[in-house]
Amino acid sequence: MRLENLLEELSYTLVQGTLDREISSLVHDSRKMAPGGVFVCISGSLRDAHDFIPDVVKKGAAAVVVEKEVNLEDSDVTVIRVEDTRYALACMAAAYFGHPARKLKTIGITGTKGKTTTTYMIKSILESAGLKVGLIGTIEVIIGKERIPAANTTPESYELQEYFARMVEAGIEVVVMEVSSQGLMLHRVSGFTFDYGVFTNLEPDHIGEHEHKDFADYMHCKSLLFQQCKVGILNGDSEHLAGILAGHTCRVETYGCGEGVDLRAADIELWKAPGVLGVRYRLSGLMDMEVTVNVPGIFSVYNSLSAIALCRHFQIAQDKIREALEHVTVKGRIELVPVSPEFTLMIDYAHNAMALESLLTTLREYEPGRLVCLFGCGGNRSRDRRYQMGEVSARLADLTVVTSDNPRFEDPMDIIADIFVGVKKGGGAYVTIADRKEAIAYCIHHAQPGDVIVLAGKGHEDYQEIKGEKHHMDERELIAEILRGE
Repeated sequence: MRLENLLEELSYTLVQGTLDREISSLVHDSRKMAPGGVFVCISGSLRDAHDFIPDVVKKGAAAVVVEKEVNLEDSDVTVIRVEDTRYALACMAAAYFGHPARKLKTIGITGTKGKTTTTYMIKSILESAGLKVGLIGTIEVIIGKERIPAANTTPESYELQEYFARMVEAGIEVVVMEVSSQGLMLHRVSGFTFDYGVFTNLEPDHIGEHEHKDFADYMHCKSLLFQQCKVGILNGDSEHLAGILAGHTCRVETYGCGEGVDLRAADIELWKAPGVLGVRYRLSGLMDMEVTVNVPGIFSVYNSLSAIALCRHFQIAQDKIREALEHVTVKGRIELVPVSPEFTLMIDYAHNAMALESLLTTLREYEPGRLVCLFGCGGNRSRDRRYQMGEVSARLADLTVVTSDNPRFEDPMDIIADIFVGVKKGGGAYVTIADRKEAIAYCIHHAQPGDVIVLAGKGHEDYQEIKGEKHHMDERELIAEILRGE
């Protein structure tokens, strides 16, 4: 590819050199530089890639893209200056891979909660209608039959465009992806326009030194999606709807349970069957039908509403939508594991106090015989989280089973001792079993009719980190072994 073609959609200043040269690669990691490549200098919070320019020049870089003044007058390297190198990387990556997003229907989902579940719901519905769907999210990237563990909710722009290109090559027609506030703020999803943007909800989160300075900044970053999509589908019940729509450039549709939304859920009913919890409701407005979802909680109403509102644009038959929602599962997100008709067992990623409280409060609404919560806390992390999760579980669950999570470099019993501080404050019954498999076995073997048992904290993770090493440990496999008597 010619360098000038790589820059065709960017505003830039040519500081020195020529654009009339062939480019072998585009990189933002100096370790991957090869002769003839372009190096984009990203100014990060921990390191500044401008400092590595001498290294990439020695490795044969043809050009560098900078946002600061640099001195390479004694070199024949082309120097291109832009206002924001992260934005430049996104636009250049799109060009480098042949603008693959233009060959896909792109769906971006943002919000504090519900992104992961909603992406899987949408994928399930669209696939039920015969469409080939790719997925990019917190848990994994799915390209056909290939599943790639995810490092970030939203990949860096170069990796994102590479995934898009691989999806096009694999015959994928639609991609549904989670779009984090960090992804929007850091231009990971710049360089293309989403066909559809979806907003789930907004709560204070990701606010701190290395994330967002305050809630207003967090909300602003979320709102950027709706300045970068053609159609916006938003939770009309959110108190932050106006803030999310500030400056929007898309056509807007809303969903919710209140008056005035375009797609409305009413007559909501919590239901349960042997080993299963879910919700039912009546849908009206732009569509009219009965909906059943086999995922518990009112938030499942909102997640499914957003999925239905999106899939309506693909003219999916109502029976296909209903069938997909009745059977949808998301690994590690209130994932029901069929064990016995006598009680309900589920796996969930809730790994902080806010998530655990939301989960247990939701499950309480189903009036279980007993609500049993098994969890641990990660080592080398905030001790406050341990106190808080212990208090929440002891207050809301009938029985708390304290076990190990990822102890990392700490002694598991020291972590459990911290959790007990909160558990004793909560006042509920509890037991401690440090070995996680033994703890799960205890819950299963001592289950009573009508129990709802939640294994919290690990979710989709299939490992346990101990003293710097990740050991394979999948709770689904542990459950199967326990049932086999192993």
